[in-house]
Amino acid sequence: MKEFEQTRAWLLEKGIGEADTGIVLGTGLDEILRHIDVIRSIPYSEIPHFPVSTVEFHKGHLIYGRFANTYLLVMHGRLHYYEGYSMQQIAFPIRIMKLLGIKRLFLSNAAGGVNLHLKKGDLVLIDDHLNLQGSNPLIGTNLPEFGPRFPDMSRPYDRALNNLLKEAAQLLAIPLQQGVYAAVNGPNLETRAEYRMLKLLGADIVGMSTVPEVITANHMGLPCAAISVVTDECDPDNLAPIDIGEIIAIAKKADQKLTRLLLSALQIAPVPHIEQT
Repeated sequence: MKEFEQTRAWLLEKGIGEADTGIVLGTGLDEILRHIDVIRSIPYSEIPHFPVSTVEFHKGHLIYGRFANTYLLVMHGRLHYYEGYSMQQIAFPIRIMKLLGIKRLFLSNAAGGVNLHLKKGDLVLIDDHLNLQGSNPLIGTNLPEFGPRFPDMSRPYDRALNNLLKEAAQLLAIPLQQGVYAAVNGPNLETRAEYRMLKLLGADIVGMSTVPEVITANHMGLPCAAISVVTDECDPDNLAPIDIGEIIAIAKKADQKLTRLLLSALQIAPVPHIEQT
């Protein structure tokens, strides 16, 4: 716990205060930052014990801000297993946000559509997941200060938060699909045979993130919800080489809808901020 406490104390000294809601932004998804009142932004590289995001499209800043009377901690750039980090390192920022007071966590990501009914630009509310990454952030010595040795995962995505996002989508007339997310290691995309396997396993979408953070949140009893932006259609019978530029462009376009959805959810159900004494 020593490293966690050191990082928390350092962030408080640098002006990142107690927050109510945590947000993790996925690839190409940062439009929400234009709509919140940013109080403090600190590069990961300056934060003690904090891993540094190495992916080109992830800025790597921890942002403290405010919207709708709710104080936010936003990870502008996440960490991935394929970057060479351990699962415990990926979990570290989520645990820090919990120590800084967040009571709920929203996550976003860019994902491939395994379910062929999903199209590019669709938003998918994750209802459940398949952890196919071959590891887990809870492996190793358990930290009872955070949670139990054997946390329950019967409902990893909080029902109330999912219903909140559905309500916001309905109010805004934004189509919101629902599905199962498969987390794989990456960084390569899948083969035709692997896409067929994922479909047989029950996956609707596939990506390289999110699940480690969700497992960590569940371990700590932190309610979470996640939305994927479908950036490519994974039809094994008509598979074309991936253009990363196109993926980013699709994510950016869909991010307008995602941002409206998240902001609406924050307005419907803000967490009243209680100043710490």
